Amino acid sequence: MTVVDVPRSAAARETLDRACAYLLAQQHPDGWWKGELETNVTIDAEDLFLRHHLGILDARQTAATARWIRSRQRGDGSWATFYGGPADLSTTVEAYLALRLAGDAADAEHMRAAAAIVQELGGLYATRVFTRMWLALLGLWSWNDVPVLPPEQSLLPPRAPLSIYAFACWARQTVVALQIVTALRPVRPVPFDTAELATKEPLPVPGRDAWGRAFTLLDGALHRYERRPIGRLRRRALRAAERWIVERQEADGSWGGIQPPWVWSIIALHALGYPLEHPVLVRAFAGLDSFTLEDEAGRRIEACQSPVWDTALAVIGLLDAGVESSHDAVRRAAHWLAGREVRIRGDWAVRRPKLEPGGFPFEFANDNYADVDDTAEIVIALRRAGVGADAVRRATAWMLGMQSRGGGWAAFDADNTSRLVEKLPFCDFGEVTDPPSADVTAHVLEALALEGLADTPAARRGIEYLLHEQEPDGSWIGRWGANHLYGTGAAVPALVACGLREHESVRRAVDWLATVQNDDGGFGEDLRSYRDAAWCARGASTASQTAWALLALDAARERSSVADDAVRWLVEHQRPDGTWDEPYFTGTGFPGDFYINYHLYRHVFPVSALGRVLAHE
Repeated sequence: MTVVDVPRSAAARETLDRACAYLLAQQHPDGWWKGELETNVTIDAEDLFLRHHLGILDARQTAATARWIRSRQRGDGSWATFYGGPADLSTTVEAYLALRLAGDAADAEHMRAAAAIVQELGGLYATRVFTRMWLALLGLWSWNDVPVLPPEQSLLPPRAPLSIYAFACWARQTVVALQIVTALRPVRPVPFDTAELATKEPLPVPGRDAWGRAFTLLDGALHRYERRPIGRLRRRALRAAERWIVERQEADGSWGGIQPPWVWSIIALHALGYPLEHPVLVRAFAGLDSFTLEDEAGRRIEACQSPVWDTALAVIGLLDAGVESSHDAVRRAAHWLAGREVRIRGDWAVRRPKLEPGGFPFEFANDNYADVDDTAEIVIALRRAGVGADAVRRATAWMLGMQSRGGGWAAFDADNTSRLVEKLPFCDFGEVTDPPSADVTAHVLEALALEGLADTPAARRGIEYLLHEQEPDGSWIGRWGANHLYGTGAAVPALVACGLREHESVRRAVDWLATVQNDDGGFGEDLRSYRDAAWCARGASTASQTAWALLALDAARERSSVADDAVRWLVEHQRPDGTWDEPYFTGTGFPGDFYINYHLYRHVFPVSALGRVLAHE
């Protein structure tokens, strides 16, 4: 660790130069960057469940996956949803069952410890619905005791209150697959039971509001309907759901490029009679292989991949650092990004039928689900790199067309804000809708400002939305990153780009950052802040979160010890190879439930932050 007395000095420049050299060395010959996307072990456990169910469980793969899962168990016997987080019941149950499937004995010390904490946390009865669906698939739970998702729901018109399009795209794809699965109820039993995980009786059901109680009654009625569904209607619904799934398989074999709909779509199609040799399933498994990582630590599955997002951030970071737009690495990356433009209509067109395509995806191949957040960052990257003017024009028009009624922007859909679907008994895990958020809106506003559109009616509505979303303490909540530091690190540069550097909201944000800086000069926020306000901007300092704070401070031209100490933290904590260590998860999938460690975040954001600070010296 290097200790420096003057943070904005040669040491800061040397830190940035080393970071740029490291980043350039990580670029793929084709022009893109992709860091590992690390999540929790449920993804790996469910891969074993899937392969067991299909009868393709491989001994070598199973052993390597089990090694990875064991390596993530904590001293109290549990597994968590993020590094350093609290014990999570459903994650622990799924990890335990995967290890049993891999041959670990129930009386082994690490398994006894896991079973004990499962009991302490409430046992199988207290697990989430998703976990119990996996249990049902493995013959360890009754399909009668999980919520019904009738395939007839797929026949509802798109504007119906409980249409599949009332769900966010990630939930929608999973729901359609589960409609088939819960109707056909496939089972492949495992050779063990779960007596050691069961509590004596179910925990009391927490109180629900009137809608929740109504949907619980509806679920009971649907269970009765499942005993004798209307044959012709059921067959029509299953065909519609099957067609919907097959039509949305991506070029890489995935569904939306994310694990939940991917694995459940495989199970659904197999339950319908698709053999493993069917081209759809062959592509699906080939895609899963491309999402699989294996090294000395074990075998693990990426829940999704982020090459487009990572590449856009890397280009912006290099340009912030002073790398010329004519540099070969920037040119190759920008041309690769421009080639990722989506020119087909995805599910977003249900609400925006007249809008011309022009967005960008998150992954190598998820053209059915272009997203606004990626599109905004790519507009910034391409415009600054001087590449893809036509694509930038189309992308800007598409973003403008995706603005929601309240003035903000969401990730994948416009006006996907139903509160009704959240009341369904199935929806006990993660976000199931895609409302506008401060961070996505901020990224769009920054892109619009770069395009000279900061004073348009759409931008003014977006600014009004963003100002309204500011928290009383001066921060903004980050929907897709952890958490208030991410939201604030996005909002302040956006407001400044739109000409509001002197606005009192910017000053309040700067004052808030000064109150939450750690004693070591860095910034950090534990993911528990999504559910417990006491954790707001409280946690071990990380490179990415320190950089987010510094991006906001620099945009506001804050020249104080707060910014100096943040720069000093980045300088002192850089590794000799030019990057930073960051075991903490600072990305968000579902607030409160599912989190991500983007392995490139620890690098691209410090490059941007240091580059901007030094440029404004």
